[in-house]
Amino acid sequence: MIYVFDGSLEGLLTAVFEYHERRPSKLILTTAECYQPDVFTPAHRVDNDPEKADRVWKALHRKLPAKWLRIFYCTYLSEMPEAFRDLFEFCRYIFSNPSGATENYGNPHVLAVAGYARKVEREKHRMEAFIRFQQSSDGLFYCGIDPDFNVIPLIMKHFKDRYADQTWVIYDYKRHYGIYYNLDKVEEIYLKQEDEKNLKLQRDKIASAQEPLYASLWKDYFKSTNIKARKNTKLHVRHVPRRYWKYLTEKE
Repeated sequence: MIYVFDGSLEGLLTAVFEYHERRPSKLILTTAECYQPDVFTPAHRVDNDPEKADRVWKALHRKLPAKWLRIFYCTYLSEMPEAFRDLFEFCRYIFSNPSGATENYGNPHVLAVAGYARKVEREKHRMEAFIRFQQSSDGLFYCGIDPDFNVIPLIMKHFKDRYADQTWVIYDYKRHYGIYYNLDKVEEIYLKQEDEKNLKLQRDKIASAQEPLYASLWKDYFKSTNIKARKNTKLHVRHVPRRYWKYLTEKE
């Protein structure tokens, strides 16, 4: 049996619930995007059911410590098809064993889920460290990103707390959505394809008049504090991988 869901967390949790209803002997979980019909294997389309998903999520709350609930969520945010399958098998394992089963790293799904979460958490910390805002002519601070994983839900609180006195937007071009802070609360935003394209192409045109000066001052500061005799490119790239340099004003 192949379970096909839409890739959402609600869909994944619904699939877990329906597995325990039907209990097929063998099961493969896949997203609608990755699904390839198989003549010899029947498929079951999982329709999102908020009630079923909520029951599974509450059951996980009872079975898992808070640390593992975050690990579960971070693994889901990796958006990797194999991570979805490991999460599904992880749920099966957790619900069929007593509390404390998460300490069994000999189980391949426990180990895999923890590994995915570490990668997502590392990407989250890098986004918090490397994001550089640019001020627009209307006073809004904004930044476009394209992280490996969907870390916007994880970085939201950090930027809300750190930049509580200014309005800002962080937009994920890869996933076509972002977050907007209006000095009161953070909201998700979605741009039309044309607006998103214009934002990427006209970034410098909509910048405030002072933005080039701020950028120049920051580059001068960075250059003055750099000690050439201690330059270690290999170590620098290890801590600041090249794929993040596009976010850094000092690398432009």
